[in-house]
Amino acid sequence: MSMGVGSIVLIAVAALLIFGPKKLPELGRAAGDTLKEFKHATKGLADDEDKSAENKDPK
Repeated sequence: MSMGVGSIVLIAVAALLIFGPKKLPELGRAAGDTLKEFKHATKGLADDEDKSAENKDPK
């Protein structure tokens, strides 16, 4: 299921109408920060799993 250009434009217009032009950059920044923190946290979990697997089976 992919989103076309029309769908993206419709979502952008709806967000603009709901939140207003001054609030959208703040919401985008908050969403970006949240994704960055999530990515950082999951990378740390994946690194911990790799280290524990290496300690159990040192080949």
